[in-house]
Amino acid sequence: MADPIMITRTISIDPGEIEETFVRASGPGGQNVNKVASAVQLRFDLTNSSSLSEPVKRRVAALAGSRLTKDGVIVITSNSHRDQPLNRAEALARLVALVREGAYPPKPRIATRPTLASKKRRVEGKVRRGSTKQLRGRPGVEE
Repeated sequence: MADPIMITRTISIDPGEIEETFVRASGPGGQNVNKVASAVQLRFDLTNSSSLSEPVKRRVAALAGSRLTKDGVIVITSNSHRDQPLNRAEALARLVALVREGAYPPKPRIATRPTLASKKRRVEGKVRRGSTKQLRGRPGVEE
């Protein structure tokens, strides 16, 4: 059995939950591109994963966006390298980064009020900008 993939100190993913398929990649490689399946399509079943808790799954699902299928599977494709092992490592690193980002709950925003000085600066800037624009208008009729 392979070693678990460490995400954080407390969270790890079993490598058996990750499925890799290899496809032909577009891009650099010359004649090699037509023969070798060097691109990697990594699939991780998020909804049925026993490694992650429900709150982490929800946050990762929100972060995954279009990479998440309707069935709850994260699909990550890597084809930037000409080497299959490099593409595998990059796809796995991207999955780990995604799950690591979702592992921590976002820091709650504390609402603050703008200071009086910042309000005055904002209004002064608006007045200055308005007078600049007013100078651009047609010249008035002078008597």
